[in-house]
Parts: sequence; C-alpha cells; structure tokens
Amino acid sequence: MIQILRRHRWPVAGATLAEELGISLRTLYRDIESLKAQGAHIDGEAGVGYVLRPGFMLPPLMFSEEEIEALVLGSRWVSERADGLLGKAARNLLAKIGAVLPEDLKDSIDASGLLIGPGEPIAAGDAELAEIRQAIRSERKTSIIYTDEQGAATERTIWPFVLAFYDRVRVVVAWCELREGYRHFRTDRITALDVTSGRFPRRRAALLKEWRTLRNIPEQ
Repeated sequence: MIQILRRHRWPVAGATLAEELGISLRTLYRDIESLKAQGAHIDGEAGVGYVLRPGFMLPPLMFSEEEIEALVLGSRWVSERADGLLGKAARNLLAKIGAVLPEDLKDSIDASGLLIGPGEPIAAGDAELAEIRQAIRSERKTSIIYTDEQGAATERTIWPFVLAFYDRVRVVVAWCELREGYRHFRTDRITALDVTSGRFPRRRAALLKEWRTLRNIPEQ
C-alpha cells in the first residue's frame, strides 16, 4: 500500500487502492489505521481518498527477481552514461541494496545477465553536468554561452528543468529568456556555464508540466 501511495501525488480513492491490492474496503481501512499507528503520515478518509505525506520509511522491502534486474540494469546504465557523481551514486545504491538482501537474491546482483553495451564517449565534463543538475534541483537561473550548428555563439540566461541522457548526447531542456520560449541545448555545445543566485520566476514542476503539454509528452 505504501508503494502504491508513493506513486501518486494526489489522493487515491479507497476503492482504487483496494482493487489494486486485491482486498476488501474493510481490510483496507483497517490496514491504513495500522500503518498510521506505526507512524505513516497518511492523510484522507473514506469517500475522499488517501495520500502519503513524505517522511515515512518502511524496513527494507523484499524485491522480486525482475525488480532486482531492473535496478541492476538501470544502475549500470547510469554508471556508464551519466556523469561521475551520478555513476558513483548508482554503484553505492547497488551496494546498499545488496547489503540488505538475503543471500540467494544478493547473488542476483553480481550474476545478472543484463549488461549495458559500450557507447561512444560524450563530450561533456562531469563538473558541468553536476552544475546543471544542481541548478535544476535549486531552481536557479543559469547563464551559458551556447554555440549552434553553424558555430555562432550566443550568451543566454536559461531556466533549466530537465537534463536528458541519450546514447550520444546530453540535452538540457530549459526556458530561454533570449528566445522567450522552451529550448533544447546540447551540453557539448555549452562552452561556458554559471549558475546564478536568481531563482526561477515559476516552479520547475510547472515548467515541466507545460513543456510536456506543448510537446504532447505523457507523464512518466
């Protein structure tokens, strides 16, 4: 139930929760009260819906073999394709998960048959990517010098809210003050970058939602 609630930002109807869990509404209400007694911050009531507020941690969950394979594959991709800091975090994640798994499942991490194939080197420094990620998290305006396909350089102030990792390039999605619209910037064409103290005039979540709507991209 906690995992289902974590997937939703808005209240989830009790009937929806009960159906997904395969239990009755009466059992659902009893389980919610039990979780609340254990410290889970679940808001809502019957007929309205339930939402989990941040801060509640369950003991280590048991993973299925498919879930372990998904974690291993995703972490291996990040360690190979993302910047050094994210790669290190991915390896640490696998180590932490491995430390709490039973022996029969722990072996699945090292023995996984899912590998990430070799890719071409990406011309963007780890420090630059770390700065971009920090700007996204802190919602800070960022000054860049960007070179287009013709080699012309322009100085821009952007509000970065997405960093997309592709096999050969990394792309920053941002609102560009110069163009007064959403633009995509390849990180290998950013020749200078400075995260400023200025905050976004709008929240990152709002920018992301509007950009998705304009490009008809479904939420993940």
